[in-house]
Amino acid sequence: MKKTFRSARIAALKACYQLDIQNSMVEEKIDDVLKEEETNKQIYRFSRALVTGVIKNLQFIDGLLAKYCRNWDISRLSYIDRNILRIAIYEMAFVPETPDIVAINEAIEISKIYSSLDAGKFINGVLDSIRKELVSIRTR
Repeated sequence: MKKTFRSARIAALKACYQLDIQNSMVEEKIDDVLKEEETNKQIYRFSRALVTGVIKNLQFIDGLLAKYCRNWDISRLSYIDRNILRIAIYEMAFVPETPDIVAINEAIEISKIYSSLDAGKFINGVLDSIRKELVSIRTR
């Protein structure tokens, strides 16, 4: 089951990456970019939910990213890193079934596959700061 969730997160990353590069982060395009995943319904459903969630909450997610990527405009982040972060932030903020630490660890592990060697440290630092803010909001 763990592998299924990782595969779905990777599919979501690929979809968000593609939509971001096309500058078309809109729900109408999700099925076009997730065609490969339609054969595995579990992966397709979870990855589609992640991509839909990121798109619907993009302003909130990017607001948090901008706040915690100090001295770094989020448009300057690589497409891969930006979308790994977006998916993890969406999960931490809007998917209560996913523990924050799982969202962070998955983001780090996926960055080891698809990004640079130093990306994991950067992603961990940004996501941990965001996690702390989200925890303080939840406990109010």
